[in-house]
Amino acid sequence: MNKAANTYWTDARLAAQRPAARTLPLSLQVGELSRELIGTKTEVRRRGGLLPSWAVFCMIMLATFALCVTVTMRAHAELRVAEQKHGQMASDNEALRNTNETLRREVQRLRTDPHAIEAAARTRLNMVRANEIVVPME
Repeated sequence: MNKAANTYWTDARLAAQRPAARTLPLSLQVGELSRELIGTKTEVRRRGGLLPSWAVFCMIMLATFALCVTVTMRAHAELRVAEQKHGQMASDNEALRNTNETLRREVQRLRTDPHAIEAAARTRLNMVRANEIVVPME
């Protein structure tokens, strides 16, 4: 509370924020010039640094917001990729189930249907009956 009522502190802070309004002698050295504009380390510490506290708070909030936005955007991008992979795998899985069902029906037909057994023997194994004559055609 004593800093808020201290007019010297307020005047010094305003003067430090507007260095162009003050006139400086030309004979000051560089080190003296920086001390004249900014003040000694103790004075800077006493008045809370060069930036006002609300500016530091705003920068922290902006950085936090930016971090949250980037994390959210990355999470949404990863979610979209995962959904695409899931859709692709689901369609592949459905295709494999259809293939398995077709093969299961084929096996069942080859076990029970004599005409299917004969057709498979003729086409896949090139078998013929004993009373048949094979004429190769090219």
